[in-house]
Amino acid sequence: MYVDGQQPYHASNLEIIFYKQHPACEVSHCNNRKLIKLYLYLQAETAEDLPKKHPTMMTFESPGAFWKDYELIDSGNFEKLERFGPYIMARPEPKALWDKSLSDGEWNRMIHTRFKTGAGFGKAGKEDSGTWERRKKMDDQWYIRYNGSQEGLNFSLRLGLTSFKHVGVFPEQSSNWEYIYKQTKALVEKADAEGKPKPKVLNLFAYTGAASLAAKAAGADVTHLDSVRQVVTWARGNMEASRLDNIRWIVEDALKFARREAKRGNTYQGIILDPPAYGHGPDGEKWKLDECLNEMLQCVAAILAPQDSFMVLNLYSNGYSAVLGETIVKQAFCLKNAYKSLDFGELVLRDSYGKNLPLSVFVRLAR
Repeated sequence: MYVDGQQPYHASNLEIIFYKQHPACEVSHCNNRKLIKLYLYLQAETAEDLPKKHPTMMTFESPGAFWKDYELIDSGNFEKLERFGPYIMARPEPKALWDKSLSDGEWNRMIHTRFKTGAGFGKAGKEDSGTWERRKKMDDQWYIRYNGSQEGLNFSLRLGLTSFKHVGVFPEQSSNWEYIYKQTKALVEKADAEGKPKPKVLNLFAYTGAASLAAKAAGADVTHLDSVRQVVTWARGNMEASRLDNIRWIVEDALKFARREAKRGNTYQGIILDPPAYGHGPDGEKWKLDECLNEMLQCVAAILAPQDSFMVLNLYSNGYSAVLGETIVKQAFCLKNAYKSLDFGELVLRDSYGKNLPLSVFVRLAR
């Protein structure tokens, strides 16, 4: 076992990397991260052995303190108390099983609005509509800024109160934005040095486009695909507010598009996918994560460039673990030794009282 390249410790029957996060650093992919890395290898007794291995990296990541426009203030009793820019809101959160740190009265004094669920909200993996109860004056739409840990990673996002409790951004995704920017920037610099075209990045199930903006800010040729036209329009507005341009916009069923790209032999240097548990394409195509994910990943494997490329998979479905995500990616991509790294783990939000709220699992492949 190696700890930050120091003298070896023996570890048997283990070939997993665990990250123990240093309290001073909240994003594992920031440039100045301070993580204690525990490398546990089967029969790895010299430093020279390490590059020959393809270890699995399991991480737990949360937004960095440098993001001033977002804060998880408190969580508990199936709710979360958040600040987006100037506004504080309470939203349902089924994973917040513990007690709140603040009293109900303190929450009520702070919030501008609270989302009240309708009948059937959250049942069977689906969301029913609800309503926002305004407590203080606030705008219907407003902007926040993401200024990342890396130079050049910054963009604007328009937020608004939707009938499904969402506001237009999933803040726990910020560490994925950091990873996408870092990987894309490296590919862009390599392409420039070799006189090759810009790397192409495809964002599937792309929602309001924060990941697309991260890839574009890094200099990639970006394709943004979602099945909902209004959401694509929202993403285009975010691009314009961020003073970026030339993203390709597609309104289509993601699986249908991936199948067609595979048949055409088209490839991308980066692919991002954040599929929902349930959904429909613009022509009524049905998406069910349990039934469609394996084929989708096989299509993604066919259109991801075999070298100098990356893939990011994010999963929100309850019951899906990071280990499941890592396993299905390994199987779909037929991974053996032809890759640089395979990371998997959980994206969490840490509230002001130190409680970690797990929200999604991710898998990141670089090759």
